[in-house]
Amino acid sequence: MSKLIIRNGRVIDPASHLDAVRDVAIEDGRIAAIGQNLEAAGANELDASGLIVAPGFIDMHVHLREPGFEHAETIESGSRAAAAGGFTSICCMPNTSPVNDNATVTSYIIERAERHAAVNVFPIGAITKGSAGEQLAAIGLMKEAGIVAISDDGRPVMNARVMRRAMETARSFGLPVIDHCEDLHLSAGGDMNEGVPSVRLGLRGIPAASEDVMVARDILLAQLTGARFHVAHISSRHSVEMVAFAKARGLPVTSEATPHHFALSDSEMPPYDSNYKMKPPLRSTCDVAAITDGIVGGAIDAIATDHAPHAGSEKMQEFEQCPFGILGLETAIGITLERLVHPGKITLMRMIELFTTGPDRVLNLNRGRLATGSIADVTLFDTQRSWTYDVNRSASKSRNSPFHGYTFRGGPVASIVGGQVAWAADHVAMGLPTAS
Repeated sequence: MSKLIIRNGRVIDPASHLDAVRDVAIEDGRIAAIGQNLEAAGANELDASGLIVAPGFIDMHVHLREPGFEHAETIESGSRAAAAGGFTSICCMPNTSPVNDNATVTSYIIERAERHAAVNVFPIGAITKGSAGEQLAAIGLMKEAGIVAISDDGRPVMNARVMRRAMETARSFGLPVIDHCEDLHLSAGGDMNEGVPSVRLGLRGIPAASEDVMVARDILLAQLTGARFHVAHISSRHSVEMVAFAKARGLPVTSEATPHHFALSDSEMPPYDSNYKMKPPLRSTCDVAAITDGIVGGAIDAIATDHAPHAGSEKMQEFEQCPFGILGLETAIGITLERLVHPGKITLMRMIELFTTGPDRVLNLNRGRLATGSIADVTLFDTQRSWTYDVNRSASKSRNSPFHGYTFRGGPVASIVGGQVAWAADHVAMGLPTAS
């Protein structure tokens, strides 16, 4: 394999608390050395002056749609979007067709990823068969096949007894349980957050309480079973408070937030624009502030995109009829810099932690750190470069983003996966070896 030296970048690694201008040498897919004025004999060089050099970013919540919905996304296209967004590892949810509820589907995803993915792909298995919420899936066999967590994301487990059994089983296999926390009875028929904007638009609302009651239930079940419980795409202030309460008492509870939930509120939603329809929905400005506070204070462990591609024919329906979900992979770094780092709400070290060691602690991926001997997954980004997101040039097969046309200050520059450049912006790509 080729050698690569990343020169003169500001290396920030939360795992080792390193924040200094250093060279990073990569050889045979691993970090060979981190230091100053490293030897360059026979190595390709990347000048990272003015750039941040970080451990490879991890997105622990994406939808790759394959198998079954390849018209919206594939493992190949979704992984290329991830690389273009600065991610080197992604974890794909099981709501495919067939559902990833058995070792055969898990193995299929892993084999397809090994052949076609631009980044590392880690499957998440279903909690229940068909994600129907009734019978447990083949959790042990899926663990042997390679899943890193279980979740019925998008179809929450309504039966508390089934969820208890799932947590007990997951604990025995050392897997975290990731739940899309939503009481389907409270949210039934809703299309956006319940509040003044929903009344003005004449749309049925989804109350924040539909999330809160399920977060409370699952925290209690985690306390009962000792299982590791992770709240997916947390969106309400009361849910953040409950997670902080659980953490303060030493419970194995973690959570993630999406960029759109700390960047946008329901009051900013253009009327009936399906690119702003997601679940959980955009919440109130108070909830947005609480998500930010949770990130600052530590109640929230990771930033994840909930990348949810849908074909144009599906999103170009009446608002009440179109599916929930938006793209997220290519804009996550830009949004986080704009909304959290540049205003001084969090440091670059904290931002990188939320994309690296945070998700790694939840999922035990053995990724998300820069150290001699570690796998050479590296993310490079610029905190100042101005760029405009054009969804029509996205690597994704879908185009459903509310951030089309938005100009960001700062964004991804290159993604290096196992020592190979999976993606690089045009101004740094010249002469660099890319992954085949």
